[in-house]
Amino acid sequence: MRPVVLQLSQPAAFPDWVVTFQQAMQILSVVIGVFIAYQAYRGYKRNESRPMLFIAIGFVLVLAIPFCLFVLYGVLSVLPVAAVVVGSQLSQVSGLLAILYALRMPA
Repeated sequence: MRPVVLQLSQPAAFPDWVVTFQQAMQILSVVIGVFIAYQAYRGYKRNESRPMLFIAIGFVLVLAIPFCLFVLYGVLSVLPVAAVVVGSQLSQVSGLLAILYALRMPA
């Protein structure tokens, strides 16, 4: 039996400006997400609202932690890429669950 070829050609490389734009948008997303987390934390401290605390934690887990993992991987390269990807995905799912919990939590 002959092996099935799944890819007939090399994937096209994106132009440099697309890569730069993507990286800039990722950094902007992290900055906005951390700002939202900060505002939610301030709301928690001001009103003692537990849902706001979980929203703040959720945004940090969804945006800041995965970004920091990938930056650390790029700078240090001591972690295997599988650990970075798994850690990033676990952080994102945990953050989304925290936000969902905050939205369903009684005030």
